[in-house]
Amino acid sequence: MSKLLQRYLGAGNALARLQDHAARLRRLQTVLDGGLPAQFAKACSVVNLKDDVLVIATRGSALAVRLKQMTPSLMDHFLHAGYPLQSIRIKVSTPEETVVQRAPTVRTVSPAAKTQLREFAATLPEDSPLRDALERLARLSRES
Repeated sequence: MSKLLQRYLGAGNALARLQDHAARLRRLQTVLDGGLPAQFAKACSVVNLKDDVLVIATRGSALAVRLKQMTPSLMDHFLHAGYPLQSIRIKVSTPEETVVQRAPTVRTVSPAAKTQLREFAATLPEDSPLRDALERLARLSRES
């Protein structure tokens, strides 16, 4: 399957350039990972390379400041790896939004309360929405 995909990507001129650029970015990411401390490498990623300007995204502004301080040594590191760069731009990426889902609150109803709900619902008219809601509550609620 991947060979078919590689053949398809290499077929068109634009797709071939895109594939080459993506491969170049992967190689640059490997070089970047080798030039950074391990805790930094996990939070930095190569975003783009255009006109010998490398763009690196970080997960936080504090790390971005630290990388800006490291820019001269990073440029030397890339030069020794065979990538002469004019400059390195550091961007702070927007954090991935994580949705924290709380566990649903489990509410219980005592057997006496269920009985009272059913009795009160029986006093309401047959077509009453309140009656339907009370009967459903008594039927679906967990007992304490």
